[in-house]
Amino acid sequence: MQSQDVAPRPAPAPADPVVDVERAEAALVEHYPRLVRLAYLVLPPSLGRNRRVVTAHSLTQRALPRGRATTAPVIPAQQTGREGDLGYAFLRLRVLRTALEAGRPLKRLAWPRRSQLPPVLPQVWGLRLFPTSGGADELALDQRLSALSGPARAAYVLRGLEKLPDDDVREVLSAAGVEDVDDALEEADTVEARYALLDSPEFDPCSLHARPTDLMRRRQHAKAALAAGAALLVCGALLGLPGEGWSPDGPAAPPYAQNPAAEAALDPAQLTKVPALAWQSAARTDFSVWPARGDLTDDSALLRRALAVWARPGETVAVSATPGTPSGGPPGAPQLLYAGNVDNARVVILYDGLRIARYAEPKDGTAGAALDFSRVDGATRTEASAVVLSRADGNVRYLMAPWVKKAAERDLLKPRTGAMGLTMTDGVTSPMASPATQRSGTCTSWNALQVTDSTGTRLLTDLAELVPARLTTGRPGAVADVSGPAALRAWAPYSCSLGSLRSAGVRTVNAWTYARHPLPDGTGTGDWVCTRAETWRGGGERVLAQFRTPGTTQAAVVAKAQNVSACGARDPHVLAGVLWKAQPGDWYLLAAGARDTESIRATGGVQGTSQGSLLTVRANQGAQAELKGTLESGRSINGLG
Repeated sequence: MQSQDVAPRPAPAPADPVVDVERAEAALVEHYPRLVRLAYLVLPPSLGRNRRVVTAHSLTQRALPRGRATTAPVIPAQQTGREGDLGYAFLRLRVLRTALEAGRPLKRLAWPRRSQLPPVLPQVWGLRLFPTSGGADELALDQRLSALSGPARAAYVLRGLEKLPDDDVREVLSAAGVEDVDDALEEADTVEARYALLDSPEFDPCSLHARPTDLMRRRQHAKAALAAGAALLVCGALLGLPGEGWSPDGPAAPPYAQNPAAEAALDPAQLTKVPALAWQSAARTDFSVWPARGDLTDDSALLRRALAVWARPGETVAVSATPGTPSGGPPGAPQLLYAGNVDNARVVILYDGLRIARYAEPKDGTAGAALDFSRVDGATRTEASAVVLSRADGNVRYLMAPWVKKAAERDLLKPRTGAMGLTMTDGVTSPMASPATQRSGTCTSWNALQVTDSTGTRLLTDLAELVPARLTTGRPGAVADVSGPAALRAWAPYSCSLGSLRSAGVRTVNAWTYARHPLPDGTGTGDWVCTRAETWRGGGERVLAQFRTPGTTQAAVVAKAQNVSACGARDPHVLAGVLWKAQPGDWYLLAAGARDTESIRATGGVQGTSQGSLLTVRANQGAQAELKGTLESGRSINGLG
């Protein structure tokens, strides 16, 4: 067995003073908070705040000598106050020594010291204790101290908390068993001397907050303990039988713990399969009432593979998820929406109430399997109209909702062109061109999915996710689906901007023409449009302000922002500007807000003000300006982007 790395304490000289137990106990009672704070600061933060608190109290309470008297250590030169108390100096040394021992790692072939183990006493069952949280300065100091070694941390605390000069710190650290005292002092010098913070409540383990532990886990552990006790009575007899005896994994659960929900999530026989006409009488109309379709809904082997891959995808499985979508296994048996052959793959679509999961594997094996997730919680009838079944050769196939009567393909860039109908077989559409694979800067068309059911017609667009995004038009708070000729014409110049929203977890995209701007050269009127993309996760909204002049087929994006409320139902206001070149060659700053914008002011590289929601000011090429608007309500808004 190896020896510990604490240097043996030298034998006391006959002239050394003696401290009896009564004197040490009096010092402990008088200076207990100080000693506990010292232990708490020296203990390694890696123990966690709860264990540091309990260990600090345990080490301090065990610092009393066992005999009736003991030799006091050499103490610093000053002989007044706390430092002149031999009992306090003795206790401080014992607390410091055991706190340093507690921070040393356990060694093989060596018995651990008692201070290195979790304290037996004190114990607080069912609660976690921690000191009052301090400010940013205390947190920064705690982080810096946690990076120091135990001796260096002790040196810093003795300097700051005990106000000891370096010579006295050397004596105390040497007596505590520290071998490289000078190295500890040099390492302590790397932390800024903010000693006043050591008296903060952040480091006071006597003023505590209490919080419960994980109550559900505690109940489960109590039940498990009862079950384990009964199991020990049965399993104990097996130890006498030939064999290994205890499991090589000790008390760990078996590789697959039998949990009813986990078992149901892997059992194809437990999959929820909704009847074909359930949606007609259901109170809600979303993915939860989709029937199970496809020619492989009874293929147990395929369904079992899909569920197993969802629960634990292997290294060769390509897994993707839209932002904000968890990719873990289902909490229980999911709902089957589709299982069948699509193009050259076998595809399974599953739904667990929060996510759509699509598993796909080649028809000739399982190599190259893929698993995709998309969040769909809170989907409405419109948003639950279609799911992407497959993408191949630039085309996309959809699985349509049972209430969809017709599906068609429409080019958003050509609003006057009619829609081309798609055939539907058991809810699966014929392939249509997908804009999800278009390269940036090559937007010559944008094909959207036109869906018709008993409530009307609407447009959805593929943004490289499992669920297409819904397109709407109109003022925020009063939007409508894209269906009539006017709405189609309104979307046409702004369709290509949808390419910047791919794979962002987009739920809906609204286009709102919030202003029309007469051009200063008299060539017509420019349109200001704000497009806002809302996400399934409720964050990461993207807003684009676009400006289109007469004669151009596509608008220009002049401002953009993310995670803002502008141009949305909660804040239906927007302000944006652009440098525009007139035909004679003059440059202007054009800016516009919504109708209830009372005034606009430009500062910076362009100076100007206007009354109303439009601003036109002469400018120089390349000038930069800051915009600020005032609403009729008196509220100020800033320019987008």
